[in-house]
Amino acid sequence: MQEYLYDLPDERVAKYPLSERDASRLLEWRQGSIRHLQFLELPGLLDAHSILYFNNTKVIPARLYFRKPTGGLIEVFLLNPESPAVIDQAMQAGPGVEWRCAIGNLKRWNKGLVLERTLEYGALRVHLVDRQQQIVRFEWDNPALPFVKMVEAAGQAPIPPYLNRAAEESDKGRYQTVYSKQEGAVAAPTAGLHFTPNVLARLSSAGILQEELTLHVSAGTFRPVKAANAIEHDMHSEQVVVRRSNIEGLLKGRKVVAVGTTSMRTLESLYWYGARLCLNPEAVFQIDKLEPYGRDESALPSLRDAASALLQRMERDGVEEIHGSTSIYIFPGYRFRVVEGLVTNFHQPGSTLLLLVAAFTGNDQWKKIYEAALQNDYRFLSYGDSSLLWRS
Repeated sequence: MQEYLYDLPDERVAKYPLSERDASRLLEWRQGSIRHLQFLELPGLLDAHSILYFNNTKVIPARLYFRKPTGGLIEVFLLNPESPAVIDQAMQAGPGVEWRCAIGNLKRWNKGLVLERTLEYGALRVHLVDRQQQIVRFEWDNPALPFVKMVEAAGQAPIPPYLNRAAEESDKGRYQTVYSKQEGAVAAPTAGLHFTPNVLARLSSAGILQEELTLHVSAGTFRPVKAANAIEHDMHSEQVVVRRSNIEGLLKGRKVVAVGTTSMRTLESLYWYGARLCLNPEAVFQIDKLEPYGRDESALPSLRDAASALLQRMERDGVEEIHGSTSIYIFPGYRFRVVEGLVTNFHQPGSTLLLLVAAFTGNDQWKKIYEAALQNDYRFLSYGDSSLLWRS
């Protein structure tokens, strides 16, 4: 992993967003050539024969604090729902919903102690169901109120730990894309933070198609790769929702541009699910981290065949969207099946996101890109500047 580390001074990390989303800078990399531009120029950089895929997940205020009767503070950070296990269902669930959490001061949460907070909707109570797995059950009195309403009233924006600051009220809106719709992410798809209604309208005027899919970003996106051999990294799993129009878009023959690494992982996972269906029409949508590797290329379907298999499965099941999960791990050596262009921010040293960029640009070009960004005073990480990368 040493070859995927670089020196990122703290002053280059954007601690706060710009006042105007589309005022950020944009580095374009194409086949070894770099241009320094403004994000507002993005619509003019794309071929009219393009289709953009956006991740419309909505960040929930996943960081909740409770006080013990003695005054001690317990932090409950939502990770993944346990019951019900599907995020979309968990957000709409009533009292009794259970989540796997990261709990701060866990050792001070005594067995049997119910923690409580008074909100505008009444009291929110939390029970520690499983200490080892850190599973928490949430209770409140009004069964008509969905869990998402309680979280919105109680929680704080889960801004990344590397910002080294507490969340502020402004983060609730700013750490969110303007097209966010589906509640369930605990981290933002940050490539989308630069888009404004104006930029989206100009993309439409240029004839560039836009599609929205959903990957609920998990906290695992911030976990650095600590294993000396990157392949041994325990890749996180994330829930995805893909719609019929998303798949039909892949059959239009347009140049596919992913807005963010989460959209890219979803699109590439779609191919692999379609490849599964070509062999087994009963296959489930659950992509393992190393599923794409070590395959016989001659036996793999084309993108068109994989997408057609997906549509056939949806037609058979009479559904307009498919739900699944992916742990797909994209690192150098991966062969891209779907995405030709990527809009993305500048990522942490030694992260899975940086490995993905290295795989996409090839031949250690990521070093050239990041050196250029550092030398030209780009702002890094979630609230930082943007890049437009084209597949090598």
